[in-house]
Amino acid sequence: MALHPAGRPTPTAGVAPVAAVRSAGGTGTSATPCDAVAARCVLTAASSLRLTLADTSADLLSAHAVLPDGTIVLAVDAMSRTGGLLVAARGHRGAVHLDVTDLAPVAVRSRVRSRLRILGTARRFDPAALDACDPATVMSLLGLPPVALWAVEPDEVVLDRAADPVAVDLGAYRAARPDPIAVDEAAHLAHLTRCHRDVLDRLGALVDPAGSARVVPVALDAEGVVLRAERPGDHIDTRLPFTRPVTAGSGLAEALRTLLAQGGRVDLGSRRSISEAGGGGCLISDLHADETT
Repeated sequence: MALHPAGRPTPTAGVAPVAAVRSAGGTGTSATPCDAVAARCVLTAASSLRLTLADTSADLLSAHAVLPDGTIVLAVDAMSRTGGLLVAARGHRGAVHLDVTDLAPVAVRSRVRSRLRILGTARRFDPAALDACDPATVMSLLGLPPVALWAVEPDEVVLDRAADPVAVDLGAYRAARPDPIAVDEAAHLAHLTRCHRDVLDRLGALVDPAGSARVVPVALDAEGVVLRAERPGDHIDTRLPFTRPVTAGSGLAEALRTLLAQGGRVDLGSRRSISEAGGGGCLISDLHADETT
């Protein structure tokens, strides 16, 4: 049964191998349940990933989906060289290496937010797995290219942010569910930037009262929005937390209105100067100026 997502390749050059985390002897930071959710979000929202088998790598565009238990489904032509290597790697623990780069979906510098690295075991996709899939997952599988499908069961999951890489607990990874807002982050941010510049300007005044920087929303999830104040030499990211988690895109409008009404509840501890640190359709309903006061 050949059952296809959409995008463009992402850079993965210079990414340390997963083994580097194992050999660190526990020097990395400890993973949290939030890391498991973040890993699932990065993987689910990605439009492309890099598949490495032995010493051969291939960028797969619009050719993967994620099952509810975290298994990654790849669409790879069995008659291609990559397909042949998958056949040879089938059943061998950790033989499949997947790299995903999480990029801020806006035109800013320093767009790389994290990298996700997975070692896994490849098997032929069993159509019986569809019985445990929700409608959205079934649709993502039906959208894959009409070639052979492979299921990759993760053996190791490593999330690499600006801090030390963290090895995500496999049980937590499998139990986690993607953030309902983060998976459609690009569409929400594009709509907010295109249609609600007045709201962004008012939110921007919360993090840059002097108005001396270009303020851009660079991240959005169920629990808050991150605004970046860009200056010629550096930039600072500030997270504005919502009063309560947003469970659907339609709730974002109310969450943003509440932020403005409360003066943003800015968590100054979440600000990070990069110069110092080194580094479906949109569901947002229309926001009118008189609704945000």
